[in-house]
Amino acid sequence: MDLHEELLEHAAKLDAADPLARMREEFDLPAGTVYLDGNSLGAPPRRVAGRMAQVVGQQWGGRLIRSWSEGWWTAPERVGERIAPLVGAAPGQVVVADSTSVNIFKALTAAVRTAPPGRREIVVDADTFPTDGYIAASVAELTGAVLRPVPVDALESALGDRTAVVLLNHVDYRTGRMHDMAGTTALVHAAGARVVWDLCHSVGVLPIELDALGVDAAVGCTYKFLNGGPGAPAFLYVPSRLQDSFDQPLSGWGGHREPFAMEPGYRPAPGIARARCGTPDILSLLALEAALEVWEGVDLAEVRAKGLSLTGFFAACVARLLPPGTVEVITPMDGPRGHQVSLRHDRAEAVMAELVGREVIGDFRTPDVLRFGFAPLYNSHADAARAALALADVLGAPPAGRA
Repeated sequence: MDLHEELLEHAAKLDAADPLARMREEFDLPAGTVYLDGNSLGAPPRRVAGRMAQVVGQQWGGRLIRSWSEGWWTAPERVGERIAPLVGAAPGQVVVADSTSVNIFKALTAAVRTAPPGRREIVVDADTFPTDGYIAASVAELTGAVLRPVPVDALESALGDRTAVVLLNHVDYRTGRMHDMAGTTALVHAAGARVVWDLCHSVGVLPIELDALGVDAAVGCTYKFLNGGPGAPAFLYVPSRLQDSFDQPLSGWGGHREPFAMEPGYRPAPGIARARCGTPDILSLLALEAALEVWEGVDLAEVRAKGLSLTGFFAACVARLLPPGTVEVITPMDGPRGHQVSLRHDRAEAVMAELVGREVIGDFRTPDVLRFGFAPLYNSHADAARAALALADVLGAPPAGRA
């Protein structure tokens, strides 16, 4: 049997045993396209288009301004309740509003404002996603704190009595490495500081237990593995134990105790609503609400198992198809990882452009990383095999041998 045929046959067997295979029907994916960029923009669930037509035609077009009191105003908390089970949060602790960057700003500023005297240092992963670093720098400048970028592996030695808050990514966006949320949260707390987790590359693919681990705050986007659509609003988690003291800096009317009283002074709303700021982006918010319905009845343990299977199978296919040394796998395949496989190649940008031209869509990260993200709800092992075969063809791998 030809190696190509062998890999495709193996993929078919794995897909036949996949308990999540039915979920693929929930999504609109172009025929003939292998889409492995769900860690940048998730595919649209089929139900979203119809729901948006209803929102525009009946709610906005029919009910007009009345829709604000008929469900629009409370949508940030209502949609947050749909996300809560995906991050291990009890009700009343997640709100959907604003962007990831804005929510990081809220969480970090609140942590610095409420830190004990003398704790004026913000520690951030030195390899963090750029916007996290930019926002942390702004918070430091505005609050008079000191920003300290530190490699995650050197975090323990960096913590001390000056540390106010630590900002970390659950999954590294470039390599796919998954950091130890339980151990690191405990480490930060032992140093007397608070921790904020960025869940952008883990929510919707990994089981997350924010409440159980005592996390102080977490943020995440919804347009990747939650499939909320381009620019969908982000979410912010603040545990009930910290909500009364959550002193966020963006005191807009959306977070006011009585927003329609139009009072001259600001009084924060009780509970998670105080994390809101301005007027909600209703169309994007309700598109996200429809997208999140696909998670009803989905077992995150099955999602995680399939993600590990997909990424492991893809890496194995690449190893069999490409001569040693052709690419470097920088995702820790034998260690904790998210649901992506990142490969280093000196012509990565041109290689990815060629793959995209062949309808195999991953993405490129400067300077030399090919990144393939696997969304278990709609990606298959056949997608993984076809992507690896296309990559081998683009890189001019020798013809496949016999099995």
